[in-house]
Amino acid sequence: MIWYLAAIAMGYLLGSIPFGLLITRIAGLGDIRDIGSGNIGATNVLRTGRKDLALATLLLDSFKAGLAVLLMASLSDDRNVGLIAGAVAFLGHCYPVWLNFKGGKGVATYAGLLAFASPLALAVGAPVWLGLFAITRISSLSALIAAAMVPFGAFYLGETKFAAGALLALSILVFWTHRENIKRLLAGTEPKFGSKSK
Repeated sequence: MIWYLAAIAMGYLLGSIPFGLLITRIAGLGDIRDIGSGNIGATNVLRTGRKDLALATLLLDSFKAGLAVLLMASLSDDRNVGLIAGAVAFLGHCYPVWLNFKGGKGVATYAGLLAFASPLALAVGAPVWLGLFAITRISSLSALIAAAMVPFGAFYLGETKFAAGALLALSILVFWTHRENIKRLLAGTEPKFGSKSK
C-alpha cells in the first residue's frame, strides 16, 4: 500500500509542474493563459509563434509522466505502481493544485506515459494519431480517435487487464478535457493546424 501512496504523491507532483507556463514566462512572453485557449499545453504555447518553446513544452510534458513511471516502477519493482504514478501524473497535468486545478488537456502527458509504461499501447496510438493528423491536420480529432483506440488495441495486442483498464480511464478523461474541442468538431469550427486563429 505504501508504494501505491508514494506513486500517487510522486506522480501528482511531477505531473503538476506547469512547464508551458514556466517556459513562456522565462522567455519573457508573459502568462500563456492570457492567449489563445488559455491552456498551458504545447499547442497553446505554439500560438506564441515560438516553435522551439512549444517543442520544449511538448517534450517536458511528455517526460514528466515517463519519469514518474520510471522512478516508481524501478523503486517498487512493480510495473503497476509505475503505471499508477504515470496515470496520476496525467491527472496532475490536467488539474494542478498550483493553478487552481486548471491545467492542460493531457495529450502529451498521456503519450509520455504510453512510451514508458506500455509500448503496446504506444504502438496503437502513435500511428493512429500520425495518420489522422496527416489527413485532417486537426490535432484534437487525431488525439481523440487515438485515445479511443489505445486501451482496446493494446489489450488486443496482449496488454494486461489492469493496464488496459487504467488506459481506458485515462482515455475517457482525454475526451472530458477535450469537451470544448468536441463541440467545435461537431459544429465544424475546430481549426486545422497552421490556420490563423482569431
